[in-house]
Amino acid sequence: QVQLVESGGGLVQAGGSLRLSCEASGRSFSTYAVGWFRQAPGKEREFVATVTWGVGSTYYADSVKGRFTISRDNAKNTVYLQMNSLKPEDTAVYSCAAVLFLQGPGALTKSASYGFWGQGTQVTVSS
Repeated sequence: QVQLVESGGGLVQAGGSLRLSCEASGRSFSTYAVGWFRQAPGKEREFVATVTWGVGSTYYADSVKGRFTISRDNAKNTVYLQMNSLKPEDTAVYSCAAVLFLQGPGALTKSASYGFWGQGTQVTVSS
């Protein structure tokens, strides 16, 4: 089992920044990748970014490329999502998720590939 706890959400004005954290515990040493997904009211959950635990390869949704940066601190078992130039359309509940086994880049953008999820943290961007 892998337990994930997110933090860092909040209310910010458009153009501002937030940094989300996702701390992993349990079998975190065997985690292959940790990703961030978001879900806005009335919309489906969508992929935001993911990072592989070992090599540190990163993948981003087109909508956040150049604005968001995902990183990991292996010593702290923590993954970060630095969000800059936030827009009102970034408003959503952001959840981190972990996948234990090797997946290709395409699979890492699919929520069904992830077996463990955090509880989510609300990000609200005001215009």
